[in-house]
Amino acid sequence: MWEIRPERADDAQGIEALLAASFGPGRYAKSAYRLREGVRAEGGLSFVAVEDGILRGSVRFWPVYVGANPALLLGPLAVDGAQRGRGIGIALMNEGIGMAQRLGHRAVLLVGDLSYYSRVGFSVLKRGSVRFPGPVDPGRVLGLALAEGGLEHVAGAVRRARIDEAVSADAVGWGPAPSALEF
Repeated sequence: MWEIRPERADDAQGIEALLAASFGPGRYAKSAYRLREGVRAEGGLSFVAVEDGILRGSVRFWPVYVGANPALLLGPLAVDGAQRGRGIGIALMNEGIGMAQRLGHRAVLLVGDLSYYSRVGFSVLKRGSVRFPGPVDPGRVLGLALAEGGLEHVAGAVRRARIDEAVSADAVGWGPAPSALEF
């Protein structure tokens, strides 16, 4: 049986290999990755599943703003392909969601399949209420309230909550990186 524990610095190489195997290089072109570029995952909200010393899965949560309201962005959630169907992804999400609630966060967003993420309470947000940068299928924009009314005021453009590391979005054709004043 696997154990869920907080991510550690020495997990980085294994997580990167897991993400590469799960999503390939095309993952960097997705809108959610644009929101993560130059930002560190939210402290205390990155978890791994380990079994017999082997990394089986990983999840991270990222700080974002939706309009003027803070929220978390879940992802990437990755599980070793040979281990899917064992409940590892659900266990990772439940651990992260529970910790996010205990830390006082009010809402979590993601872009994904409702049939999977509804298992932990996500639902499709009102069409057009939340706008991700770049193309995103509105039927895949999901939200979860972590507190009473947590999604009531979550509307508008999704943007990074902060920049932790200087990056150049020009290098990948996204235009200039937002300044800290935009947040």
